[in-house]
Amino acid sequence: MFIIRKLGMQPYEAIWEEMKRFTMARDANTPDELWLLEHPSVYTQGQAGRKEHILNLGDIPIIQSDRGGQITYHGPGQLVAYVLMDIQRHNLGIRTLVTTLEQLLIKLLQKYEISAEIHCGAPGVYVHEKKIASIGLRVKKGCTYHGIALNVNMDLHPFYGINPCGYEALEMTQMKDYCPQIQIDHVIETCTQQFMNYFNK
Repeated sequence: MFIIRKLGMQPYEAIWEEMKRFTMARDANTPDELWLLEHPSVYTQGQAGRKEHILNLGDIPIIQSDRGGQITYHGPGQLVAYVLMDIQRHNLGIRTLVTTLEQLLIKLLQKYEISAEIHCGAPGVYVHEKKIASIGLRVKKGCTYHGIALNVNMDLHPFYGINPCGYEALEMTQMKDYCPQIQIDHVIETCTQQFMNYFNK
């Protein structure tokens, strides 16, 4: 059972610290939580991040994170879903969880008549070879934190300052490109329902 928390606009570092505190304090009976929010403009570098993927950050700050993966960008209009889940309790491996999250995102996008797919060896979800959603997780004590970033209705220009997720010339896209009237509040509700369908069984 997931507890859903809709947190609005939140600074990256404060939420990251809160995720770590929650994960380290939880026990076998702590309910899983899903935190839905947006971040002010920020680049985050994953544990495997390499400097050559940083091109031109401008005046946007960069934070070294403890999630998996390479560098990415978060900003207003991007839905971030942090998955605070006891995968040990659910007998789930991390790869299985990533696959489940990808399928959840594909189903979510289908609700808006956006046909998405996965790319083998490159976690996340893509539309016409362009990346629309990223996934990066960390596991401690058999529990996950960090999660999903889905581009909804945002300024994509900061992605040109990096090689997104470590892929040179990877193009990014967003739901607005296919649904011009899209509103992030509606996507938050759809995302909540999708998580309930997948995990609250």
